[in-house]
Amino acid sequence: MANTSENETQKKADGGKPPSPAAVILSAKQQLSELLGLPTEAVSSCERADDGTWKLSVEIVELPRVPDTMTLLASYDVEVDADGELIGYRRTRRYERGRADRR
Repeated sequence: MANTSENETQKKADGGKPPSPAAVILSAKQQLSELLGLPTEAVSSCERADDGTWKLSVEIVELPRVPDTMTLLASYDVEVDADGELIGYRRTRRYERGRADRR
């Protein structure tokens, strides 16, 4: 992980722009997958907060099964700092791929 002065240097080198949503999503998926040792499936939400942090909801494959409709997935709330580094996560839901939410 880069220190603050390296991050500031990088921001100045690229015009001081914050990372794009696409870059944040790719980075968050990779970091969470590495931490959990599990593959990411999708990002179902992404929003940037006023303080520059990002909040995402990432779907993870927790237990692959056959048939695929029985695969166990989990939703994780993920927080990423303004530089795209993961700063926190928590699992919010577990479900089988073939089951929809009741509404």
